[in-house]
Amino acid sequence: MEYRRLGKSGLQVSVLSFGSWVSFSKQINDKVADELMGIAYDNGINFFDNAEIYALGESEKMMGRILKKKKWDRTSFIVSSKAFWGWRGKNNKPNQTGCSRKHLVEACNEALQRLQVDYLDLYFCHRPDKKTPIEETVWAMNHLLQQGKILYWGTSEWSGVEIMEAHRVAQQYRLIGPTMEQPQYNLFERDKMENEYLEIFKNVGLGTTIWSPLAAGLLSGKYNDGIPKDSRFALEGFDWLKERWVMDDKIRKVKKLSELAARTGVSTASLSIAWCIKNQHVSTAILGATKKAQLLDNLKAIEVAEKLTPELMEKIESIMKTKPTLPDF
Repeated sequence: MEYRRLGKSGLQVSVLSFGSWVSFSKQINDKVADELMGIAYDNGINFFDNAEIYALGESEKMMGRILKKKKWDRTSFIVSSKAFWGWRGKNNKPNQTGCSRKHLVEACNEALQRLQVDYLDLYFCHRPDKKTPIEETVWAMNHLLQQGKILYWGTSEWSGVEIMEAHRVAQQYRLIGPTMEQPQYNLFERDKMENEYLEIFKNVGLGTTIWSPLAAGLLSGKYNDGIPKDSRFALEGFDWLKERWVMDDKIRKVKKLSELAARTGVSTASLSIAWCIKNQHVSTAILGATKKAQLLDNLKAIEVAEKLTPELMEKIESIMKTKPTLPDF
């Protein structure tokens, strides 16, 4: 396993990590989750990602039960939570969502209980909160840092402007700014990582825990000939995900990518993940496998990344044609 520093921090995070979005409680039970987390840990993965909204809190409870059962040395792994959406669904009241001091503090305490840990290694603002001043959010996160309830704080799907504003506030009051961002990044979604965040990487440093490296499974090739019944696109309530990704143009590109992967002697999934981690601005790519075979194949991405020569990268680019156009100045 390869380990990379999380931005400018000294925290070493495995370049592949394991997440629970969609899968925990919805697609897999405790037994399967236990097996998958065990395989991940035994293969060097040290970061396990979660959030209050995942399965409305049930995902964190499931991961908490497994962590307690595993009895791993707490210093050997990294666990996260994210706050913004709340976990009560339609029953959320006004202060049970967002990035206000009240919600961030209370959501942190609830996550600690569900995950059955004393502190969160990483704690994210799951989305920017247009109703709360960024100054309040920065102060709230530093309050939690000083209490020892979180070790690093970050953002998810924030704009470059919002991230830099958080750093400006932190600098003004001599506080700690966001260490990491969790953006979507894959062969279809590239603008933030390859354009918008470039100046942040260069000027203040930013770790990234990218999500959906397989574009919700599309880049695994599993949807090339239709939607399998046991896939996340077939889940009730996830029609929006299917509508976003299952488009003829994207399917055609994935089919060509699958042909290239076959000629290279690797799977489409491992090739797609390897392409993501080839970008050195990626601290870790979060895997969402629901089966042992899927996870073991995803883990091969580290070996596949070594095969990604400039020539092969160019072949991938010629198929996808998704590289952002950067400004001339």
